[in-house]
Amino acid sequence: MSDAVIHTEHLSKVYRMGAIEVHALQDISFEIQRGEVVSIMGPSGSGKSTLMNILGCLDSPSSGEYILDGERVSNLRDDRLAAIRNRKVGFVFQSFNLLPRLSALANTGLPLRYAGAVRGRDARSRQALEAVGLADRVHHRPNELSGGQQQRVAVARALVNDPAILLADEPTGNLDSHSGKEIMDLILTLNRERGTTVIIVTHDPAIAGQTQRVIHLKDGLIEEAQ
Repeated sequence: MSDAVIHTEHLSKVYRMGAIEVHALQDISFEIQRGEVVSIMGPSGSGKSTLMNILGCLDSPSSGEYILDGERVSNLRDDRLAAIRNRKVGFVFQSFNLLPRLSALANTGLPLRYAGAVRGRDARSRQALEAVGLADRVHHRPNELSGGQQQRVAVARALVNDPAILLADEPTGNLDSHSGKEIMDLILTLNRERGTTVIIVTHDPAIAGQTQRVIHLKDGLIEEAQ
C-alpha cells in the first residue's frame, strides 16, 4: 500500500502575460513516499522553482491535483494554504532568511509563533537547535554565526514544527565546500534518524547523487525519473 506524503496528478501551471501564455509545468504526475530523500533537477526555465512553490504551498496549480500528507491542497484559498504550509512544510533556502535582530532561538521558533503556539515554544526550539548541533549558540544572532551555523539554524527552524516534508532549495549554494558537506550530512542524518521526507532542489549533480531518487525537469515536463 502506498505511503505517499506527496501525490500529484496532471499538475499544470500557466502564467498569462497579456495575450501570451507561458506553460511553466505541463501534466506533472509523481509520488514521493514518506521518508524518501528526492532531488529535483533541471536547467534554468525547466519549471523547478514553479514546482517547488506548488509543493511548498506557496502557489497553486492552474489544473491538476496535489495531495500533501493526505490533504487535497490544489484549490485552497490563500489563508488555508498558508495554514497548511506552516504545519506541513519546512523550508531551507540558499540565503538562510534569518531575521538579523533575533537570536538563533527566536529565529527557530518563528513557525511556532506564527502557528500561535506559546506553551513550550522555547523548549521545542532548543531541542531543534540541539538536533542540529547548536546547543551552545541559542542566544547568538545571525551576525555572530558562520554561514554554516546560520544554515543549521535554518534547518532547525524548518524542523521545529515536525513537518511532513523538508523542502530545501539549493541549501548549500551560499556555503563553502566544507560547510556545504556538513549541511548535507546533517540533512541526511536527520532523514535517517527522524524519517523526515526531504526534497532538494539543486543544480549540483554531487548533491543529487546523495539522494535516493532524482526527478529531472525540462521545459515544464518530467524528462526522467530515476
